[in-house]
Amino acid sequence: LLNNRIYVIDTDADLELLIFKANLVIDASRGGLKNCLDEIEEDYLYAVKNISKDKREEFVKRQYENINYHINIENLKYYNEYGGFSENGTEYIITQNKNKILPAKWSNILSNGKFGTLITSNLGGFTWNKNSRLNRLSAWSNNAIEDEPSEAIYIKDKDFMDSWRLGKIDKDDENEHTLIYGFGYVKYFHSNIGISQELEIFVPKEDSIKINLLKLKNTTQDKRNLRLIYYIKPVLGEDEIKSNGYINTEFNKSSNLIFAKNLYSNGIGKITFIASNEKITSYTGNKTSFIGNGTVERPEGLDKITLTNENSLGNSTCIAVEIDLTIYPYENKELVFLIGEGEDKLEAQDLVYKYSDIKKCKNELNSIKEFWKDKLERLKVKTPLESMNTMLNGWLLYQTLVCRMWARSSFYQSGGAFGFRDQLQDSLAFKYIQPEITKDQIIKHASHQFIEGDVEHWWHEETNSGIRTRFSDDLLWLPYTVSEYINSTNDYEILNTQINYISGELLQDEEMESYNKHLKSDERESLLQHCIRAIDKSLNFGENGIPKIGSGDWNDGFSKVGIEGKGESVWLGFFLYNVLERFIKILERFKGYDNKVNQYKEIMQNLKKALNNNAWDGRWYRRAFMDNGAILGSIENEECKIDSIAQSWSVISNAGDNDKKYISMESLEKHLIDRENGIIKLLDPPFDKSKLDPGYIKMYLPGVRENGGQYTHAAIWAIIAEAMLGFGNKAYEYYRMINPIEHARTKDEAKKYKVEPYVIS
Repeated sequence: LLNNRIYVIDTDADLELLIFKANLVIDASRGGLKNCLDEIEEDYLYAVKNISKDKREEFVKRQYENINYHINIENLKYYNEYGGFSENGTEYIITQNKNKILPAKWSNILSNGKFGTLITSNLGGFTWNKNSRLNRLSAWSNNAIEDEPSEAIYIKDKDFMDSWRLGKIDKDDENEHTLIYGFGYVKYFHSNIGISQELEIFVPKEDSIKINLLKLKNTTQDKRNLRLIYYIKPVLGEDEIKSNGYINTEFNKSSNLIFAKNLYSNGIGKITFIASNEKITSYTGNKTSFIGNGTVERPEGLDKITLTNENSLGNSTCIAVEIDLTIYPYENKELVFLIGEGEDKLEAQDLVYKYSDIKKCKNELNSIKEFWKDKLERLKVKTPLESMNTMLNGWLLYQTLVCRMWARSSFYQSGGAFGFRDQLQDSLAFKYIQPEITKDQIIKHASHQFIEGDVEHWWHEETNSGIRTRFSDDLLWLPYTVSEYINSTNDYEILNTQINYISGELLQDEEMESYNKHLKSDERESLLQHCIRAIDKSLNFGENGIPKIGSGDWNDGFSKVGIEGKGESVWLGFFLYNVLERFIKILERFKGYDNKVNQYKEIMQNLKKALNNNAWDGRWYRRAFMDNGAILGSIENEECKIDSIAQSWSVISNAGDNDKKYISMESLEKHLIDRENGIIKLLDPPFDKSKLDPGYIKMYLPGVRENGGQYTHAAIWAIIAEAMLGFGNKAYEYYRMINPIEHARTKDEAKKYKVEPYVIS
């Protein structure tokens, strides 16, 4: 009955779909409504299974001396009582106990480019394949307070009835939890009730699988009978709420694995699997029966004799597998828990077979360590400041590639999409150590350009869906990155690469953006022509002779500055000037571009004049002109008197008049360098209560993110500008200020800074 109507379903397929999607199905052939509800209640009670609890009361609590994994803190660099760097700087080592908890969740990201996992300091996090937003295998918590794990390993001593979750710091546990974050791996150590636990987590270089390599040691003279459960809160798509109840699980006894498939998926995910090298003795797909009246930290399933062996379809979904393990006195046992995704069941079985071999797992882990050692040691930096060396010699490049380019996710934000501007900028770091990464990124992004010259602001590669906008700077990052790549490699041949455009409907006059599927067009041109189309599309100037800002420039938050088609961006003027200067040098190497070169030179001349006359505010450069003529970045403003990137790019672009460049950078230092707190502000004062309404930037609290906080990308441009002016000591000082290590040297500083000392914000 819907809208007072009764609909007759005349096909089995329609009926099956309705039953599949329904939250409640009443079969009238079973009698009256009360009878139907009684049967539904019986089904529910059966679902939570009357499996008895282990009620043995004859066990005796025993006290065991535990062997802690001891870290020699004297050998750690920048140790702040929470953690510090190893002697060679390639690992960050964290120690926690019930009296010493990290001020926030510190994480590490592991990925091979398509498959990845994020591990937090209490062994929470999540896992994905291909896209960290659209195809999450387990749930991304986005909860910085609780960080409820979506993957967990539980251990229970069946004789003494003690149980715990690896990574959980229990109030009754006196022992240290040691965590090591490295390049491509995470290592965890803990010991309690005489069981020493060593867990190594990693993702192979090629395969779509996460390996939990667990080593247990019985440090007592008693035989220990253990029950281990590997628990997953599955998503198998984008949204766990949408997939809950629609995940079908299947236990393949011969291959010792659980298959899982989302029957209501977006088509990206294929066959997820959970497995172990030890025999799975029971399993469940029913979260209600496993968690019961408990919590993820302490599920009722731990107290049951066995798991329910239920499918997850139609139930509140989880996947939990149980294994039983006997460890004799002073014996070591090694085992693996696996989660991954295959294109089909055969591939899944092959991956499980491969990584059920402990020796192969260890060989793969060593291979990963060598892979990162080779990549990250191609460039070595030595300065008098050890914290600078530590970040530059590994951590920054690792995070840029793994987090920014491969995972496109972190603990606090998980987008999964490629940003046209973002990943082109990120790729520039690799021109020094592996320029093929930069080259591949350039070609990928050029294939997301429309024939009109504009580009997708961001897109999901797996669905061909992206957002077309009126952002004014995105498209210019293509010629900028191409010129940087060529300057570094001298590879002019890249300009001849033939690349297809994408097709899509033009934005309507009042339309600022449109999210849609954009397919590959039949039209195809050289990368050189792609760059020229991008530049020519950008040659759109306002009444002050400065490029129009559209619906935003590098600062996306300036979304209302130019939505009426009049607002202008001073920063964009400097950026465009720099791109033109770079590309003129490229075009002069080719025949047939004389007119284009002359056109660009004339535009540069006029643009430089407009920037130094119309955009100069007396002591610094203005930031933008709004549609209504209001100015951002003027001394006359109550808010946003000065903005960082207009000053730094007057230097970087070489478009600022010589005297004005020095004066503007002095103003940046005076108004935006906060030495007391060690930050370089993006703008000041932040937007708050004035009549200026530049866009959604004003939705952020004053001093947060783009609204007057440190947006680190802009802070780095300030450092580059100081270096270009010859002020090496200032550049050095500013770099030290934004280095996270310098914000967490002591325990008190780490408690104030809160987040990871090894991750640049």
